[in-house]
Amino acid sequence: MRIVTWGFGAMGRGIAKNVIESKFMKLVGVIDKNPEFIGKDVGELLGLGKYGVRVRDSIDVIEETNPDLVVIATSSFVRDVLPQIEYAVKNHANVITIAEEMAFPFDSHPEESLYMDSLARRYGVTILGTGVNPGFVLDTLIISLTGVCTKVNKIIAKRINDLSPFGKTVMETQGVGTTPEQFEEGLKKGNIVGHIGFPQSIAMISRALGWSITKIEEERKPIISNVYRETPVVKVQPGMVAGCNHSAKAYVGDKCVIELYHPQQIHPQLEGVETGDYIEIYGDININLSIKPEIPGGKATIAIATNMIPIVIGAQPGLKCMADLPVPRSILSQME
Repeated sequence: MRIVTWGFGAMGRGIAKNVIESKFMKLVGVIDKNPEFIGKDVGELLGLGKYGVRVRDSIDVIEETNPDLVVIATSSFVRDVLPQIEYAVKNHANVITIAEEMAFPFDSHPEESLYMDSLARRYGVTILGTGVNPGFVLDTLIISLTGVCTKVNKIIAKRINDLSPFGKTVMETQGVGTTPEQFEEGLKKGNIVGHIGFPQSIAMISRALGWSITKIEEERKPIISNVYRETPVVKVQPGMVAGCNHSAKAYVGDKCVIELYHPQQIHPQLEGVETGDYIEIYGDININLSIKPEIPGGKATIAIATNMIPIVIGAQPGLKCMADLPVPRSILSQME
C-alpha cells in the first residue's frame, strides 16, 4: 500500500514512522511547510537512517506518487482540511485525517459533508476522520459497549488526561498559564476552545443508537491551580489556570441522555488527580468501564490512524465515520 503523509508534526511523524516500519506499506511521499524539514530525508529525520524519500512543500507529491491513501495531519478543522481532502480525492487517493471535526462532520458541516461524500463516490475512494478522541474513547468505544445492551437510557463518560507532554499551541487553546480573567476573555474571543469534538462524538453516538438529539449544552471552566506547575513551554503559578474543564450534555426533549466530561490540565497528579477514561452506560444492564491511567492521546492517535489504513483502502467509497467501518485492530503486531 502506497502512502503519503500530509503534515510532519508530532502526529504525522509518528504515522510516517509506522508506515516505514511496516511490512506491507510503503511511504512514497511527505508534504510539510516547515523549512527545517523541507528537502531532508524522512528516514534520517525520524532517526531510522536514509529512506530515500524527502520532505517537500508541494502538493504535487500526491499526483506524482499516485498513493493508495493520504494521511492528513495538518489541522483540527473542516475548513482547513477540506481543500486538502479534495485534492487527494481528485487524484484517486483514499484519505484518513486526524482533524477532530472530521470525526463526524455530517451534522456540524452538512453541506461540506455532502460534497465530500459525493466527491469520494465519484472517484471511488473513502474518506475517514479518526483519532483517539474524537474517534475512539468518547464515541466508538462507547458505541461498541452498547452492543451488549438491549436498551440504553443514558451514557456518562469522562476522559481525564494530562496535558503536560503537549506543545505551546495546545496550552494556548486550553488556557494553560492564563489568569482566570484572561481565561474568560479567551473564551469570549474564541482563542481558548477546550476540547474540539464533543458535538461530533455526540452525533456519532446518537446516530448509532437512533436518538434524535434536540439540544447540546457545552460548558468550559478554568482549572485553577493551588500549586506551582511547569512544563517545557509553560509555567503556572498558584491561582493561575492549569487547564480547562470542558463538558457537554445532550438532550432528547427534556431528558439528558449523554454527558461527556473532559478536564485537561498539566501535571494533574500534583493535586492528587489520577488520569483515566471512564464510561458508564445505563439501560437494561449497566456497564461501568474504567481505564487507568488514560489511553495516551498522542500515541493512540498515531496508532489508530495507522491501523485504519487497510480498512479505509478496502472500504466502500464515500465519507465515513468510525461507526461505519469494521472494529479497529492493531496491524503492526506480527509475531516473529
